[in-house]
Amino acid sequence: MSEEQTYTEVVTHVRAQDIRLPAGTFVLLTLDNGFDHTKPNSFGDQGLAELAEQLDAAKARAEAGEIVGLGITGKPFIFAVGADLKGVGTITSREEALRVARQGHDTFSKISELSVPTFAFINGASMGGGVEIALYADHRTISSDVPAYATPEVFLGLVPGWGGTYLLPRLIGVEKALQLIVTNPLNNNRMIKGKDAFALGVAEQLFEPVTFLEDSLAYAGDVISGKVTPKAPEVDTDEASWNAAVDAAQTAADQRTGGASPSAYRALELVRQARTATREEAFEAENQALADLIMGDELRAGLYAFDLVQRRAKRPAGAPDKSLARPVTKVGIVGAGLMASQLALLFARQLRVPVILTDLDQERVDKGVGYVHDEIDKLLAKGRVSQDMANGLKALVTGSTSKDGFADADFVIEAVFEEMGVKQKVWAEVEQVVGPECVLATNTSSLSITEMAAGLQHPERVVGFHFFNPVAVMPLLEIIRGERTDDATLATAFATGKSLKKTCILVKNSPSFVVNRLLGRFMGEAGKIADEGTPFETVERAFAGVTPMPPFMLISLVGPAIALHNSETLHAAFPERFYVSPNLAKVVAAKAGGFYGADGKPDEQVLALFDPPAQPVELSEEQVRERALEALADEIRRMLDEGVVAAAQDIDLAMITGAGFPFWNGGVTPLLDRTGIAERVTGERFLTPGVASVPAG
Repeated sequence: MSEEQTYTEVVTHVRAQDIRLPAGTFVLLTLDNGFDHTKPNSFGDQGLAELAEQLDAAKARAEAGEIVGLGITGKPFIFAVGADLKGVGTITSREEALRVARQGHDTFSKISELSVPTFAFINGASMGGGVEIALYADHRTISSDVPAYATPEVFLGLVPGWGGTYLLPRLIGVEKALQLIVTNPLNNNRMIKGKDAFALGVAEQLFEPVTFLEDSLAYAGDVISGKVTPKAPEVDTDEASWNAAVDAAQTAADQRTGGASPSAYRALELVRQARTATREEAFEAENQALADLIMGDELRAGLYAFDLVQRRAKRPAGAPDKSLARPVTKVGIVGAGLMASQLALLFARQLRVPVILTDLDQERVDKGVGYVHDEIDKLLAKGRVSQDMANGLKALVTGSTSKDGFADADFVIEAVFEEMGVKQKVWAEVEQVVGPECVLATNTSSLSITEMAAGLQHPERVVGFHFFNPVAVMPLLEIIRGERTDDATLATAFATGKSLKKTCILVKNSPSFVVNRLLGRFMGEAGKIADEGTPFETVERAFAGVTPMPPFMLISLVGPAIALHNSETLHAAFPERFYVSPNLAKVVAAKAGGFYGADGKPDEQVLALFDPPAQPVELSEEQVRERALEALADEIRRMLDEGVVAAAQDIDLAMITGAGFPFWNGGVTPLLDRTGIAERVTGERFLTPGVASVPAG
């Protein structure tokens, strides 16, 4: 990794203080790395050594009868988020990996070895090793406002290897534990809230944040004095039910990863063994698993992907100086359909500025504004916004059949029909109303920004601003610079995207930009393979663990008509590479919604529309996968040569955040490098050896 020569541990210190409880002196250890909550506590060599030192001191005091208990908590808003991943990424030998694994077990075990009652007060975000350290305590409390509780190791290519695969099933039961250890990580690293964690049984008490520490200390005092006797967890260790839960989780892993995520299967193996293994046996098995996985490509790819979304996403390559950005105090939206309405809600919630929707008739306008108000009401019902905030948000979003309301807007975005003539007409009308510095942003998914702006008086203020559906969920925002787009417009677009909490990537004006171009090549190749005679089911199965979902399921999600339009656009630009499936065109002509029925199974009536080939060619799953990945490798190299984005890292960031490509592959280019496809197809790797893979030598 790039950090190998510059890594310096940010030490999470352990602050000890004596608290006077009615039963006697209680030691409270606070984990604190000295930064605000934007840099969470983590465990590296020095931090673990300091924790061990404090626990040894507490042990001596406990044996001397000086203390009656010990508790561990975190700095405000943060409990702990696990191992220092930067440090893990610099490990270059299995022996060192094994040492790190054993250091975590040895240090945390000092908690459970104390002769006095021990407590974990989970006051904030708790992930990975932060979840595990609390499992060593006798008792746990958790705050109701904990924003994230998770064991994300499998998501990154590891296992919960500091006790998690043994202690968690024995605390909350194997089925619930597997939800945290395997299912949630493979489901886009799903996090749960403090209340949900309490419902799973990870803590004995749920307290409100304002008085969390006071309430937790009072609870500890009641337990120590015998006033309260917590109920011991009841875990079913019946062999049949335990193994059935593991088998079910393995089936889910198969469907999600196609066996491509070694960490998921190591975790399942460890949990299966936890039913009968001794603590010592289980911990050593975790040590060996961690040592293997730390030296594996899956972790390197996961850390590479993590670095992309945590750091590269915050400093977009090629973005102009942010000081050039102009303020956005009012937003106009052309269109009032579903996409436009989603945009209106997003702008209102994140920017807190007036947003005006326009459309051709009042009925459409009312429907669009109504959608926004209904969504705000749903947020209110879920407790996500207060009544005052809901009222305020509704007041910000208005509608009109006239564009006159755009006169004082600083930013206007269109979300109208994906046809160049329609969009050019819209911008010609808008330009007559808005001021000369108002940014004109298009949500086009494939059309030329340069051509769209060509007939305007101020083409320099037109910029691509391409969201992904659903707008509120998908992080990616492709920002496309036309030939005439100036730096002030581009800087304003990036500043606005950041305020919308989106991952922004600068893209050169080119057909279908990044994600849709690559998905177009991928889905076109898959469609061609099916049209040539490979069974539908074989094509769908071929991509488990490579793409977030099978190609025809993806087409069903985006809509066959949109997929067809994208393929036709790309075919017009690059006819020799992009295939337009006649069978997909037939599905669109039949107005079918997709290839799957409401039951989630392939729709036989839709598949019956496919014309059988005169001379069928049937490929195996492996052949299907190879051919589609070869097509992706070819297209990525062409895009990099064309300068569509600054580097391969931007391709991976886009495919992870815009198309849901899995972390365990590092997106797409590390997979193509690892399998040799990149060199076979293009003559070179996309990334430097050692980036997203085990360092050479």
